[in-house]
Amino acid sequence: MSRTVGQVRADVEEAARWLAGRVVRTPVLRSPVIDGLAGARVLLKAENLQDGGSYKMRGALRAVGRLAAAGHTGVIAQSTGNHAVAVALAARQHGLSATVVLPVDAAPTKVDRARAAGARVVLAGTGVEERVAVASGLSDENGHPVVDAYDHPDVIAGQGTASLELIEEAERAGTPLDALVVPVGGGGGVAGACLAAAGTGIEVYGVEPAGCDSLARSMAAGERVPVAPAPTIADGLRPSCVGELPFAIVRDALRGVVRVDDDEIGAAFRLILMELKVLAEPSGAAGLAGALRLTPEADARRDRQRTVGVVLTGGNVEAALVARLLVQRPAEATTVEGVAA
Repeated sequence: MSRTVGQVRADVEEAARWLAGRVVRTPVLRSPVIDGLAGARVLLKAENLQDGGSYKMRGALRAVGRLAAAGHTGVIAQSTGNHAVAVALAARQHGLSATVVLPVDAAPTKVDRARAAGARVVLAGTGVEERVAVASGLSDENGHPVVDAYDHPDVIAGQGTASLELIEEAERAGTPLDALVVPVGGGGGVAGACLAAAGTGIEVYGVEPAGCDSLARSMAAGERVPVAPAPTIADGLRPSCVGELPFAIVRDALRGVVRVDDDEIGAAFRLILMELKVLAEPSGAAGLAGALRLTPEADARRDRQRTVGVVLTGGNVEAALVARLLVQRPAEATTVEGVAA
């Protein structure tokens, strides 16, 4: 990995040491039913059980902690929800004020969680550009730094600790990962996964909802490509463009990007709930949907079962959406169509 982006695996390891005891070391779950559907051993890192309901707590706490140590008294963040909640919680832990900018159509659960954590909530438009402009303006007014949801080295390193823990736990169990699958919004989580997996030989895949595939298009073009995000039940995976720093990290490290539709995400959501007995939000379930599309390559030449790690990135979901997804007919598992190298 090039040091030109200021990131190496050691940054994730350093973040992991700092976060030890500050975040939940979430469990790794497994289901024989899911293994059978995937044709592989699937290990799922349950970050839906993390403080704040998502792995965003890792990056937010790392970034806000360093800003607090530097003497800042407040922070600003913008996101579709989970990052804002995490920054609000991290700011409260460190005695900082927090202002978070959310879209006007943000999930009420996430808005309520941010307010409950003590943040001032500002609603702005529906697109990331509008939120970024408002957050930047607020920063200019009060001098508080913006903790970006994915274009921030501390956030990326923090998110990467979830993947690092999964890699380490799989190794300790004697089932080292062959592949690692992470949902993609702005790309901070998958960038952190690439850093955590650097030098291990683990294939890292990103997963995007169909029509919200900036990373897949960017990988194909060799440069960042914005998109007009399509509607999706995975509300946390619809930024208009992958972040600059995440793309610099993943462009030469990522094995591929898997596109999944809402039917596949819904089917994965039901599998997680019914087989693992935990609640993931659709954005988190997208990782499993992507893993189910990966047909193990060259398994005939393997002397052991392939192991695929999946990060269940969050669990903050509306009750009404849970009810709707539970009554929909499950989509059938599919194969590798939709994988962008």
